[in-house]
Amino acid sequence: LLGQIERNTCIHRHLPQYDFSNIGLFYKSHWYKMINLSSIKNIIFDFGGVLFEINYEAPIKAFAALGFIDFSEVFTQAKQQPVIDQYESGKISDELFLQFLESRVSGATREQLLDAWNSILLHIMPEQVEVVEKLKGKGYKTYLLSNTNAIHVAKFESLIAEKMNPENFRKAFDEIYYSNVIGLKKPHEEIFLKVCEWNSLNPAETLFIDDSIQHVLGAESAGLQAYHLKSGERLTDVFVF
Repeated sequence: LLGQIERNTCIHRHLPQYDFSNIGLFYKSHWYKMINLSSIKNIIFDFGGVLFEINYEAPIKAFAALGFIDFSEVFTQAKQQPVIDQYESGKISDELFLQFLESRVSGATREQLLDAWNSILLHIMPEQVEVVEKLKGKGYKTYLLSNTNAIHVAKFESLIAEKMNPENFRKAFDEIYYSNVIGLKKPHEEIFLKVCEWNSLNPAETLFIDDSIQHVLGAESAGLQAYHLKSGERLTDVFVF
């Protein structure tokens, strides 16, 4: 069975109900969704779409209602224009970013712009955070690595507080890294290598989990093992304790 498991591959098999936990495989219902954790000591998690529910279509619709009809050309899950990259790398201020939005939307108030920009953020998923806590309890080093920005951080931190104790969220991770703070963004190899360097991690012993395929490929290019969490798939589907 292990010979069928390739690095970075999720394999589905309809198998009897055996306990594979000793070889790093986790069981879900009748189907196995397998990640080989036998060589893994560290796990880096994406935030939006993995631990926090987001809706990429919401800001497209919200900005369209304000007159910014081509917002999807500026920001999508797959790609962003340079102004977004600059903002999420901490290279431009909140003020300059809001001025950019104002230049594309005539007559909108700052409050309307902020509401539209933050509409992508829905809520934290406590049951997914519990998976991280359990993995940490089993001895894995856990990290959070998110492409984000100051406006979104302020908003999602307030939303986290509505569903769970923010301190418990922070304690689930050995370290938390936001792109706007560290000045680096996924999917560039450098951000993965820096996180490994800062924490003395061996990339080959480090698993990265993200819902954006370009970020997964970037992690693989940096020498990490990586898992693409597909649309509708949750950590609770992958890891069962």
